[in-house]
Amino acid sequence: MRDCVFLVADKNMEAAFMGFLGRSQFHQSLGCGVFDFDENQDLLVSGEHDPGVYTRAHELLRSYQKTHRHAVVVLDEAWDGSPKALRIEQKIRQDLELSGWDAERVEVVVICPELEAWVCHDSTKVEEVLGCTKLGIGLKSYLVGEKLWEAEQSKATDPKAGIERVLKLARMPRSSALYRKITAQISVKRCVDPAFGRLQAALQRWFPMEDAI
Repeated sequence: MRDCVFLVADKNMEAAFMGFLGRSQFHQSLGCGVFDFDENQDLLVSGEHDPGVYTRAHELLRSYQKTHRHAVVVLDEAWDGSPKALRIEQKIRQDLELSGWDAERVEVVVICPELEAWVCHDSTKVEEVLGCTKLGIGLKSYLVGEKLWEAEQSKATDPKAGIERVLKLARMPRSSALYRKITAQISVKRCVDPAFGRLQAALQRWFPMEDAI
């Protein structure tokens, strides 16, 4: 069997996971043991975005019970009709268990509010990808001035709006490729988002460091 399948809500999430898990020795950044990842076999994108993952994750992952030891479901909290993070997680987890997945084999990661919370970092590498370096501005300082980042906080208050504001200023389109470029370079240590911590903890449980020795 393969190690883990990742079900994500959209193309931007797909690109973000390909960027990070496509790194050489990516497991070292996560602090876990080695596990195999192939974007063609282990990464599944919902065609119905966040609401589709919320209602159909168990159906989309049913056949993977026979091919993968573990499953991770990733979606945003912010979407029209969202019942909020706790309810989203509870329903998806319950549906997965009722469909045959063992509770210890799955993890549900709800990003609050959206994926951009994982990539909108006060980082020179992020600034380069988003065009800040070319503009001669700092990402955080600019967004603080735009009231989209509290100066004393480690992450933006509205990361999606912040990224869109900077890209508009730089006259760059928002695309999946940007997410892949960012996640292929940024340090995991800069991602203080609790949802990312949940993902990391699950991978460390399933693939402990001693397995890499």
